[in-house]
Amino acid sequence: MTTERIVFASAARYLATLVRQIPADRWDDPGLGEWSVRDLVGHTSRSLITVSTYLHSSASHEDVREPAEYYVRIHALAAGIGAEAIVERGRQAGRDLGADPAATIDGLVERVLGDIDAAGDPLIEVIGGLGVRLSTYLPTRTFEIAVHGLDVAAAVGLTVSPPVEVLAEAAALAGRIGAHLGQGPAVLLALTGRSALPAGFSVV
Repeated sequence: MTTERIVFASAARYLATLVRQIPADRWDDPGLGEWSVRDLVGHTSRSLITVSTYLHSSASHEDVREPAEYYVRIHALAAGIGAEAIVERGRQAGRDLGADPAATIDGLVERVLGDIDAAGDPLIEVIGGLGVRLSTYLPTRTFEIAVHGLDVAAAVGLTVSPPVEVLAEAAALAGRIGAHLGQGPAVLLALTGRSALPAGFSVV
């Protein structure tokens, strides 16, 4: 099993563990932005769902050759989709979790890990019609689970952090995204204690 798959599997299992610890009376609490906790978990679950879904697709050309490039390309696509559509997609994903969100997440984790175990390294078609290898796409899903997992934990007051290997990959990818977007010096100087990042700074 490749490193990308091992770390993604670790991230997926972390998400399942985190969701099982959300108190039953906290699902309608504020999560992130306009999302409730349920919406936020639903949005995060799409990092499992999209892998399984896209493995049923195929692309004729490889548009994205590294995970950071995926985020550079997605910047423009996200602007075209619109914030309202993204918010509603998260809400629908939250509704799709059903009456037992933890059981739903457990099922999604089992499904996606089985799917990637059965796959080689196909060239899949993802959002925007972009062609990307599975091994390139998985780190972007690990990143999303790590970041939004921390969002979920903060929203409900849990101290459940992603595993070290998941945090390491997510942090490294954040740095590479920043470098691709021309923000590399600012990120590096901040990480080495030489300067602070501006308020609201983000690489995504």
